[in-house]
Amino acid sequence: MKQKGTLSQTLNMLRTEEGYEEDFNLLDEKLKSPEEREKFLSQDFVVDEVYRFEGPSNPGDEATLYAITTSSGRKGVLLDGYNYSSGQISEELLKKLDLKSNRPTSE
Repeated sequence: MKQKGTLSQTLNMLRTEEGYEEDFNLLDEKLKSPEEREKFLSQDFVVDEVYRFEGPSNPGDEATLYAITTSSGRKGVLLDGYNYSSGQISEELLKKLDLKSNRPTSE
């Protein structure tokens, strides 16, 4: 998959062309679906692609977009508006999202 310029363009491409319809959120050591209908531990999903975006002059404008597929076949996105490593999520989930290593990004 190729990044489509801006965050909103890439998000739109993932939704319309690739079928990533869910908006996932983080809940401590789990990824959760909207309205918390389903929760996924780190072993219950894979990160298919990672896209990083930087603001033109402000590091606070940084964002990371994850394209994710769950073990049940649900496809969705997780948006990191700044950096999850500063939040309160489990070490296992940090490793799964590869935030402590330099995971290759899509270009």
